[in-house]
Amino acid sequence: MTRRETLRCAAATLGMAACLAVPLQTQAQPQAWPAKPVRLLVGFSAGGPTDVVARAFADHAARALGQPFIVDNKPGANTILAAEAVAAASADGYTLLLGATNHTMIPALYSQRVKFDAVRSFAPVCSLAVSPTVLVVGPSMPVKSLGEFLRTVKSEPGKRTYATPGAGSSGHFASAQFTRLTGTSMNHIPYKGAAQATADLLGGQVDSSFATLGSVLGQVQSGKLRALAVASPKRSALLPEVPTFEEEGVKGYTADAWYGLLAPARTPPEVLATLRRIATEFVGTPATQEKLRSLGMEARNTCGEAFGAQLTSEVRLYGDLARSLDLKAE
Repeated sequence: MTRRETLRCAAATLGMAACLAVPLQTQAQPQAWPAKPVRLLVGFSAGGPTDVVARAFADHAARALGQPFIVDNKPGANTILAAEAVAAASADGYTLLLGATNHTMIPALYSQRVKFDAVRSFAPVCSLAVSPTVLVVGPSMPVKSLGEFLRTVKSEPGKRTYATPGAGSSGHFASAQFTRLTGTSMNHIPYKGAAQATADLLGGQVDSSFATLGSVLGQVQSGKLRALAVASPKRSALLPEVPTFEEEGVKGYTADAWYGLLAPARTPPEVLATLRRIATEFVGTPATQEKLRSLGMEARNTCGEAFGAQLTSEVRLYGDLARSLDLKAE
């Protein structure tokens, strides 16, 4: 081989090595997340509380991270469709779920049709907001305290009524949990939504309701309904004069409705860390807190393992309640 041929081969070899080095270098330095728009699924129609929280978070996250967070409403089957889509999505951080309390009720109600595990199929990011459950009474039951309410109910077992947005709803589970803890018996009147239940409570057709605070806040503040107790670990800043059930002697009873962020299981730790940071910033923003207060919600942050432990505990609790009530929605 001549000297010229030798130099030509050496140059070709170096060129090939340089070409091979490019993809290796690219693989060693992946783009930071997010490098493209993120899809945030909501299992309810637009305009409801879960959707409102999702859109507020999406706006904050987009501004903080420089990529669009697109809210995708996928209602149907009590949020199963949205949860199913996220559980089956690639665990790359580009498909997320804005879930709510009913997420942990799904296993109890739909055990035969659900294709995912409400806990193991997801990586818990953070809760973002809570809407406390509050016991309210209407004109047909003019009691002034939880103690008076309990005395009335116990003196008339099975006669007094409570309204819920439907069988298997969070209000139904909250009510069943209360009656089991207090040893009381009441007549369940299910409706097709919170608005109808509240209307009949105002009209005196039913006696009481374990309602999310946002659905009855205006009526309580105007004096049309009386709030007797809040099912939260501490008093609500929205109704600071209303005691908790714990204060009134019903120990261990909490029934906050939560709204939170979940990712597919096996989402990279660095993506989850970024999401938790953004979620914590979102909850701490005064504009967020004011917006949620106007809807009867409170900004509240529980993240990572603590949020996961909450989900696990709720799945177990609702499973026990559903079995005791022989409640299925399939």
